[in-house]
Amino acid sequence: MMQIRISDDALAIACGANVLARAFAERGHEVVRTSSWGMHWLEPLVEIDGIGYGPAEAGHVDAILGGTADALCIGRIADHPFIASQTRLTFARAGMTRPTSLDDYAATGGWAGLERARALGAEAVVAEVTASGLRGRGGAGFPAGIKWNTVRVAPGSEKYIVCNADEGDSGTFADRMVMEGDPFMLIEGMAIAGLAVGAGKGFIYIRSEYPHAIAKMQAAVQLSAAIVAPFEVEVRVGAGAYVCGEETSLLNSLEGKRGEVRAKPPLPAHEGLFGCPTVINNVLTLAAVPFVLSQGAQAYADYGMGRSRGTMPVQIAGNVKHGGLYETAFGITLGDIVEKIGGGTASGRPIRAVQVGGPLGAYFPPALFDTPFDYEAFTAVDGLIGHGGITVFDDSADMAKQARFAFEFCAAESCGKCTPCRIGSVRGRETLDKVIAGEASEANLQLVADLCETMKFGSLCALGGFTPYPVMSAITHFPEDFGLRMAEAAE
Repeated sequence: MMQIRISDDALAIACGANVLARAFAERGHEVVRTSSWGMHWLEPLVEIDGIGYGPAEAGHVDAILGGTADALCIGRIADHPFIASQTRLTFARAGMTRPTSLDDYAATGGWAGLERARALGAEAVVAEVTASGLRGRGGAGFPAGIKWNTVRVAPGSEKYIVCNADEGDSGTFADRMVMEGDPFMLIEGMAIAGLAVGAGKGFIYIRSEYPHAIAKMQAAVQLSAAIVAPFEVEVRVGAGAYVCGEETSLLNSLEGKRGEVRAKPPLPAHEGLFGCPTVINNVLTLAAVPFVLSQGAQAYADYGMGRSRGTMPVQIAGNVKHGGLYETAFGITLGDIVEKIGGGTASGRPIRAVQVGGPLGAYFPPALFDTPFDYEAFTAVDGLIGHGGITVFDDSADMAKQARFAFEFCAAESCGKCTPCRIGSVRGRETLDKVIAGEASEANLQLVADLCETMKFGSLCALGGFTPYPVMSAITHFPEDFGLRMAEAAE
């Protein structure tokens, strides 16, 4: 009897992992369900004695067992270039452990960060996180230590930790992979945050579209309750509104209110959940904390460049040959991520554009592929890293239609609280429809630019404020898609 390791990650299951696992079990072999390695183009990936076979199907089982599946064999998984070239801090356990096994977690360094945090005390823990240079991985990139300290010194008998797991950006899946593959790491990070700021309870707000993640987190919360006590963790499920990924909309939703943006100030760090000082961090931020505390601030800060310290789990998706999760230190170029790691387009056609930062991220042409993947470098070219999602498009993409989609998306997802987002997105979509139809394109494109300026600086939150990034980057870097329409209309 052999031990067969197959991921129970949602993507692997969608590709047929459960059927494959049953096929091996029916032949009398032990099947162990593990976290995902993150090589999504190879799922379902079968691992036997460290050797990988993928993408595998039930019909391949006999060949794999008989040693005749050479076409599927990728060699030792840990030595595969996609894995071996990574800097895995947050995803160090990916592919190696059983997600809800306390034994596996403890055997791979789990709870060491919490143990050290308890020995250090609140003020020293905050100092450690600050010294690490850890910044929010949800999009804004705000220093985590500063946010934590603000909550720590804020007056109030009740304080909360809120984990934003409403991963709504297209092409992003790192939060899901943490929750499905290493849920105790997230819980440990939250418990450390609670100790640091004096919070007794934490909430994990998960989007309803993540049923596997919800089940894993609920199980992990119960299994680890005694370990993190007196800190308590509760899982809450959202109702599918994209805007609830914005921190104040999320707070309203947690309180049972309509998910719409709150005006700032007051900041959530002063008046957050139920009017109490609240730390709101996303999954990747909190998941990085156990490493910072167990290995020390300097060990984390040694990775990266400039003010972008540590690593970023980059999610490569879209029309790309090697889609998956790739954790790397800040500083790698965008071109290396897309062309060397991602392998170029799945279609084999030339890359036309890459969108970084989800549906509200800017489009980058190949001319900007030498841009280092770091917060300041992206800001300098009018882009944003966001949650680290990268979506690849080949030369068949119509960038005018992509710009229109950004307005359409904003209009559909707006909470309606502020006029620039609610009205501007609709008017923007209507105006780009005129451009696409060849109607007074030059004047209408100027109107689009004016609308984007108003939305960028007048919206209450990033939904309206970031919509101009994909729109204006498409117009700036791909003017031929808009200019060609003017030429066609003039003929």
